[in-house]
Amino acid sequence: MGFFGGPGSATAALLLAVVLCGLCCSRCWARSDAPRGVVLGFVFDPKATCEPPCQHAGVCIRNDTCLCSRGYEGDNCQYVNCYPKCKNGGVCLRPGKCRCPAGFGGRYCHKVTCDDGCWNGGECNAVNGVAKCICPSSWTGSKCQEAICPQGCRNGGLCMAPGICSCPEGWLGGACHIAECAQPCLNGGKCISPNKCRCRPPFLGPRCEERKRRF
Repeated sequence: MGFFGGPGSATAALLLAVVLCGLCCSRCWARSDAPRGVVLGFVFDPKATCEPPCQHAGVCIRNDTCLCSRGYEGDNCQYVNCYPKCKNGGVCLRPGKCRCPAGFGGRYCHKVTCDDGCWNGGECNAVNGVAKCICPSSWTGSKCQEAICPQGCRNGGLCMAPGICSCPEGWLGGACHIAECAQPCLNGGKCISPNKCRCRPPFLGPRCEERKRRF
């Protein structure tokens, strides 16, 4: 009786199907970077047992030997793999699917992403595995949102743009360092704070307008 005509024809047909499938899969895997599992020419034992059982649709082909589905590997096909590998600390959840840490995105966590983006010309890059905005020389802050005034802003002034201070009332100058007096100081007096004069002797008064009397 032929190969498929006897009582064992069902078993033989299943054996042939598995072998052909294994050969096909092995040829496909040979052209990829995925785990190859069992090499060509393996022997399938229909009575084989694998303990613990093969996982993730793996097939037990010999005692304690599993043929793994694409994307899985390990003695019992218990490990999942992503190809290309997950980058920047990503974890492979299932074949081709990575779970990315904060600051990274894309199918394989290969894209660096900064929350809310980078402002004022900053660029998002990975620094020691952490997404960070790299700012141009005139800006700083986590998002490059803070301008830098090299001269500093004194007397409560705020740096609003590179090199430009916003001064509170009563102060002037590039660094908010010049006091403003609504009425000028007289007789050589100097405005040292808003509406306050420092007088030269023998003058005194709010504007140095009075001469000190001698007794």
